[in-house]
Amino acid sequence: MAPYLCDPQEIYRRSFAIVREEAALDDFPPGIADIAVRLIHACGIPDIVSDLAYSAEFDETARAALRAGCNIVTDVRMTEVGIIRTRLPAKNSIACAIDDKSAADEAKRRGTTRAAVAIENLADKWAGGILAIGSAPTALFRALELIEDGAPLPAAILGFPVGFVGAAESKEALTASDTVPYITVRGRRGGSALAAAAVNALAAALEA
Repeated sequence: MAPYLCDPQEIYRRSFAIVREEAALDDFPPGIADIAVRLIHACGIPDIVSDLAYSAEFDETARAALRAGCNIVTDVRMTEVGIIRTRLPAKNSIACAIDDKSAADEAKRRGTTRAAVAIENLADKWAGGILAIGSAPTALFRALELIEDGAPLPAAILGFPVGFVGAAESKEALTASDTVPYITVRGRRGGSALAAAAVNALAAALEA
């Protein structure tokens, strides 16, 4: 085998240097550029920044919420476990209800997805907090429906559902709403690694 780099700190440093060399970040505000770097690092695709969409107040609002100790609500466990808890600034609670049997039973009864019911069941926990969707378009659609119907407002939505059915459309619905600050990657691309990376980027900025 060819020699390969083993030093974790050097791998980390070099990876971020390569991302900043290859990605078109000049048009982003510094805080959003830092998030974009971590999104690229999580998926290895520099050109996702061409699809990055966010509201002007997202960065400041989301960081302030984390600093204040807000809850973080996720749609699936993969997003939850990708968040580095030791980096969170106020021992922020992370909630995910995807494994609740009651959510599965209710989803079957209503003819919808478990993710949609699970996110609905956590609406009271996302008030003033971070809603991080990293897998299910139906979870993002349902959250937006609930907010439109008067559910408590999160401080920010990190919308990264992935896939071929509903992912692009759910993110377009998110960007069309001016109710909650958001960040997303338009189109089919997304995933739990991106949603977790976005949370981690927000938390990392608060360590400086």
